[in-house]
Amino acid sequence: MFEQIIPAFVVGGLICIVGQLLMDLTKPTFTPAHVLVTFVTGGAVLGALGVYGPLVKFAGAGASVPLSGFGYSLAKGAIEAVGEKGLIGAFSGGVEATAVGIAAAVFFGYLVSVTFNPKG
Repeated sequence: MFEQIIPAFVVGGLICIVGQLLMDLTKPTFTPAHVLVTFVTGGAVLGALGVYGPLVKFAGAGASVPLSGFGYSLAKGAIEAVGEKGLIGAFSGGVEATAVGIAAAVFFGYLVSVTFNPKG
């Protein structure tokens, strides 16, 4: 059990440290939106280069849950769908591969917005 938890904790923590350092050391030019785009794009690029797949196998959720893991899943789905469906798979494969995660984010975002009253 711990042989799965420790790598996930360490890799996920390191990814979060990189994001925090990017925001802290580049204020005010590098916004949280820039970090989001950088991580999603970085995960897709590292996945296409074959670097992120072994990291996901090693760290599990520590590498697949952060935003870079979403980019990796998009790229992996698109690459696999191109092999099956041709060029149209490049457009549909990423969405098909991440549909459950996107649906869960929309559902839970809606649930939280209806449940809690924001203060402000």
